[in-house]
Amino acid sequence: GVEVPRALASGPSAFIPAKQVHYNPLTVILDALSVTSIKCLSSVKSQKKTQHALLELDGPLPRHWRHYIAVMAAARHHCSYLVQHHSAGFLEAGGEESWLNGLEYAPTKLRSLQTLNKLLAHRPWLITQQHIQELVCPGVEPRWSLAELIHAVVLMAHAHSLCSFVWGCGLNPEPDHIGGYTFQPPSPSHLPRSPHSPLVDGAMEVEVLMKRMVELQQQQEEEECTQEEMVTRFERERSESIPTAVVRGAPPDLVLRLVEDPEFRYEDFAPRGEQAPPTMRAQDYSWEDHGFSLVNRLLPDMGQLLDEKFQVVSNLTYHRMAMHEGVDTHTLRKALWNYIHCLYGIRYDDYDYGSVNVLLERSLKVFVKTMACHPEQTTTHIYHAFWRHFRHSEKVHANLIVMEARLQAALLYTLRAITHYMR
Repeated sequence: GVEVPRALASGPSAFIPAKQVHYNPLTVILDALSVTSIKCLSSVKSQKKTQHALLELDGPLPRHWRHYIAVMAAARHHCSYLVQHHSAGFLEAGGEESWLNGLEYAPTKLRSLQTLNKLLAHRPWLITQQHIQELVCPGVEPRWSLAELIHAVVLMAHAHSLCSFVWGCGLNPEPDHIGGYTFQPPSPSHLPRSPHSPLVDGAMEVEVLMKRMVELQQQQEEEECTQEEMVTRFERERSESIPTAVVRGAPPDLVLRLVEDPEFRYEDFAPRGEQAPPTMRAQDYSWEDHGFSLVNRLLPDMGQLLDEKFQVVSNLTYHRMAMHEGVDTHTLRKALWNYIHCLYGIRYDDYDYGSVNVLLERSLKVFVKTMACHPEQTTTHIYHAFWRHFRHSEKVHANLIVMEARLQAALLYTLRAITHYMR
């Protein structure tokens, strides 16, 4: 039969109106945040610097290999946007076109990353020093040096987290990509709609959230939780059932042929009724005290660039919440970051996880968990269901937090395994 062409998407994002989007294709940053804001521009700048260093500057891996590793990583989350973006970079850097026909055409050394790639993408807490040893141990052929491996790991984790951002912002493929967008407006009947809810309901949600933030701060100043209670609250949050899976169509063939073991997906860190892996206590292995120095030692300056990126997004604020100005959003931003790490089995001894339940309503948890754990299942409905009275820029800000918190969590597990191997 005749293949019927698929209708092109309208505008860069499936979720955000085209007129509100300022788009930077080089860094895959969709800046729906105020383009005049210095703080937002610093986020774009740090992202661009890291991406440029990973892909273009001197380093242990050839340039075309770097793009191919990013292609392999993006394919795990069925992200055709990034697969096509890095495929173009791979060919431009002199890569062999046949490698894009399937993993079997790539060198054995690159294919040997596949186990680490799928664990990093879906269940990084399962990564052990054994996985590192199989790649870098003397006598292994072809052998990875530790510098090459850390470069590959950061590339993969970076690409996985960018997949979360691309899916979370509803980014459509470029105009010259398969399924690319146009700026032709769709008919009114095809415009994405938010769930029907009166404006007053959305406004009330904002007021309730602001009130909770104030009460929480007062409560924490007046009360002190025991360590046992803090652990209990973490476990309660970690094992909470937040169903997110939806049925999606199969990814395009250009993506599927680059995925090994496609059935290997995310599973909850601690499924109900099952023995969970040991929690990673941030006090035992953290980015600040351990990961940062290891990355900087094996891949000079990269630790500094990543740290800057984490800091910029952690501290990014407009002191604004929906229609309110002059708001301190620190507790909300911290709850988001720590909830993502909680999903990945990382616990901070000095954080009260009761705050997460107070500040993050269920529809926001569904969005965050979907984006952080299986972003390819993000839908228009999931995007519009949370923070119904907030600006798109505030939702993109949440996306940035998910992207960076997820990146740091995945890196921590891999860096810990490398540290154990090096002892």
